[in-house]
Amino acid sequence: MTPSDASHNRWSDLDRPPLNVPALRRGLLRPDGLWSALDVVDATGSTNSDLAARAAGLTEGTVLVAEEQTAGRGRLDRTWTAPARSGLFFSVYLTPGAVPVQRWGWLPLLTGVAVATGLARSAGVDTALKWPNDLLVTVGTEERKAGGILAERAGDGVVIGIGLNVSLREDELPAPTAASLALAGAVSTDRETLLRGVLRSLEQWYGKWRAADGDAAASGLQEAYAAGCATLGRTVRAQLPGDRTVTGEAVAIDGDGRLVLSAGDGLQEPVSAGDIVHLRGVGGGLT
Repeated sequence: MTPSDASHNRWSDLDRPPLNVPALRRGLLRPDGLWSALDVVDATGSTNSDLAARAAGLTEGTVLVAEEQTAGRGRLDRTWTAPARSGLFFSVYLTPGAVPVQRWGWLPLLTGVAVATGLARSAGVDTALKWPNDLLVTVGTEERKAGGILAERAGDGVVIGIGLNVSLREDELPAPTAASLALAGAVSTDRETLLRGVLRSLEQWYGKWRAADGDAAASGLQEAYAAGCATLGRTVRAQLPGDRTVTGEAVAIDGDGRLVLSAGDGLQEPVSAGDIVHLRGVGGGLT
């Protein structure tokens, strides 16, 4: 085997072994559980795009994991790429059914709470949530992005994609503001352990939310999200659709999952979509 061949061999980086699919299926797929199917592919452009294209024939609880994602997408069509097997890149298909469609906007926030809860248990890492869909960890004294969530309507349900940097080293990060669980001091970077922990947590939170007909307050979701949201209490700049910008203090998450900003004139404005910049972050930095 030549050096170039070795660099592309799936076993060439022993710190990043491939996922054990049979073990994951045994641990996650149960007749009475949410997760109905789980597949792992070596590489794909985007797990969200793959599931969305097949949505008409999917059952709820389908999970697609990629060892490497070459065209992963975040909000505002930003790209999400990382070395093979250095993170968790996966999407799930959910059909909330009887939950009113106007409450489906809580699903990406619910997923954030579930990921943070699952990582606290399985990785021993305190993960904060930046509204609406970023996962933050602390490296030294800096708050950095370690993951993101993207939810998209597809067929009769929603495809939710999760990208999470697990073992990336400092020289592999795509930007100085990025991070990984390893750099944040995770007690475990075993991707199978982390994936099981996150999916079990997502199943629990989704079950509570559905049982409450999507009522975020009654299910405890609204309170849990607010408790873990790093955006609340900070001065932020919201870059809104139509090139409009609002600056103010983030004071609440309302019943529709919107971020409520208090502007200098005392007026409060709920933001349902936009790009949020933390103007006052940990150590005074921008995030």
